[in-house]
Amino acid sequence: INAEYGEDEEIQEIFEELEEELDELEHEEHEEYEEEEEEEEEEEEEEEDEKIHEILEDLEEELDEFEHKEHVGHEEEEEEEEEIHEIFEELEEELDELEHEEHEEYEEEEEEEEEEEEEEEDEKIHEILEDLEEELDELEHEE
Repeated sequence: INAEYGEDEEIQEIFEELEEELDELEHEEHEEYEEEEEEEEEEEEEEEDEKIHEILEDLEEELDEFEHKEHVGHEEEEEEEEEIHEIFEELEEELDELEHEEHEEYEEEEEEEEEEEEEEEDEKIHEILEDLEEELDELEHEE
């Protein structure tokens, strides 16, 4: 009986050792599983961080493009304003020239009218003188 009892004790110890080893293996497996889970989570977080970084870079590029377009638009607006200002200056110059030409034409017309009036007066005077000469001739003839 003792031999059987000794064998049972040995078997019991072997079972206990096997149970301890099984518990250790399960514990190790659980730790490995948790480590793998953590690694996967870290990888997923890194991938998400990379995606976020890429999105931020894209947004920065779009912002830079927008700012560039806005700056270019502002420059174009300034250029257009400058062109409009230049056109107004040219129109003012043309208007000044036209006013000057109109004034000169008016003065020329005035001079021409004065000359015509002087010519008419000269003609009248000449006619009066001719009439007077004729009258004088007649008076002389009558005398």
